[in-house]
Amino acid sequence: MSAAIDIIERMFEPGVVLHPVAPPHVDGPSSAAPRAVSAGSTSGTTDADARAERVRELQDRIRSMQATTLAEPTIPTHPAIAGLLPGGGLKQGSAYSVDSSATLLMALLAGPSAAGSWCGVIGVPEFGVEAAARFGVDLERLALVPHPGDQWLAVTAAVADVLDVVVVRPGRRAGDASIARLAARLRQRGVTLLVQGAWPQTEAMLSLGDSAWTGIGEGHGYLEARQATVTVTTRTAGRPRSARLWLPDARAEFRAVESETPALRPVAQRAGAAAQRAGAAAQRADAVRRAG
Repeated sequence: MSAAIDIIERMFEPGVVLHPVAPPHVDGPSSAAPRAVSAGSTSGTTDADARAERVRELQDRIRSMQATTLAEPTIPTHPAIAGLLPGGGLKQGSAYSVDSSATLLMALLAGPSAAGSWCGVIGVPEFGVEAAARFGVDLERLALVPHPGDQWLAVTAAVADVLDVVVVRPGRRAGDASIARLAARLRQRGVTLLVQGAWPQTEAMLSLGDSAWTGIGEGHGYLEARQATVTVTTRTAGRPRSARLWLPDARAEFRAVESETPALRPVAQRAGAAAQRAGAAAQRADAVRRAG
């Protein structure tokens, strides 16, 4: 009886194959009874098949994890800038470092605001709401905290609980632990943070350079449009991405500069040339007066 129980128990052990064999203690005609035999003793291919199956399972899990990472949700931003950003938009739960340009910040806010996102601007008292509205920011879904003082980090964390995109100009330097807590809250809430200035562990850094204005004539006129080069640097990309953009054009719109557009001279160069011509004209007039 004990032998039969032992056989039944071993039927449920892993890696065991049962073969019929006559039990030695049973008298009478030969009857088939199961005998426990280790699977490894029958063939060495069983372990190899199990290992291969395990490898396939791990590969499937890795692929599923990679797909989840690549499919991180993004917030649409302006098409003129979206092509420079990783993933073609602003990733939710991430932080971006933006150069000290209010126009570039407004260009980044225009897309999410037009798509229905609530936006907030903290610690930027000179942020022009009229210009923001002209560039496409919905003022009905815009919150402003111009003077947060030393509590800028606490205000940013509180605003991140209710808004989708938050712009902040940091005051005094925050500690690493406070920044880590804010980053965790951003990921939990799915909030995008745009920091005016340097910020650790950003998704990308956006800078503005080589600006050139148009609209100024020979010492007269008004500034009408500006071209600038926007450069995006990321931690993962090998080299920065750059594009020449109108920020803005004469119709207060953001768009890429077409290749056939002639290069513009900076305002300082135009003003300097006008001053030189005015000086030469004054010298000629003085010479004529003396000759008369």
